[in-house]
Amino acid sequence: MLIAIGAAVLALLLAALWLRERTRAKQLRARLADAQLHLQRLERSFARFAPPQIVDRIIATGDAAIGEKKEVTALFADLAGFTQLSERVEPGTLVGIVNGYFERMNRVVAEHRGYVAALLGDGLLAFFGAFEANPWQSDDAAHAALAIRAELADYNRELAARGLPEITLGVGLHRGVGVAGVVGSKELSTFSVVGSTVNVAARVQGLTRVHGFDILLTRPVRDALDPRFTLRELPAEELRGVAAKVTTFALEGFGGD
Repeated sequence: MLIAIGAAVLALLLAALWLRERTRAKQLRARLADAQLHLQRLERSFARFAPPQIVDRIIATGDAAIGEKKEVTALFADLAGFTQLSERVEPGTLVGIVNGYFERMNRVVAEHRGYVAALLGDGLLAFFGAFEANPWQSDDAAHAALAIRAELADYNRELAARGLPEITLGVGLHRGVGVAGVVGSKELSTFSVVGSTVNVAARVQGLTRVHGFDILLTRPVRDALDPRFTLRELPAEELRGVAAKVTTFALEGFGGD
């Protein structure tokens, strides 16, 4: 009798322990699932400010202070006549136009192995070769610029069909050395390239209005390009912050385009 009672008590204790451990395991699985979901959300959020390769490195090393000297090709694109456009359409319509433009441009850059580092008002800054070795980075940037031209023409047809004004832009390309890394503050950080290369690309973009061509590139880009690109050499111009005059080349097409 005592043996039977003892066995029953032991069975109850074992059952209670099993239930407790099962509950703990269920709670642990729930916490792990929540942690994984939180991590996925963080990765998606961070991916908006840095390319996946950089996000993976930061997660692996735990160090966000990544800085490396890189030779990059910078592409700076800016809408022309944006002030006049903003005066012709309602604010909500204007935001829709600009967002549609940025959506298309971001896709084009990504398709040509580039990375959009910043949206600057009505401007866009992208890099090629910034986070992995790419001997064809200038070719990729030039092809991206031509694709941007074609994509903008398609977008303008869409805008015209909706009764909205067309948009125009200028693109500047420059190749040089800069420091690539995650820059910013605790509140806002982004992956970018610091150095004069970005400034020159922006200044070259400004020359599109001077020379009347929509895509201009500098000699360092020209020297690295596939000879099948069609270029037109333009007179040298002074650029703010650059000691010597800078010769630029209009990018007209590729392989007889």
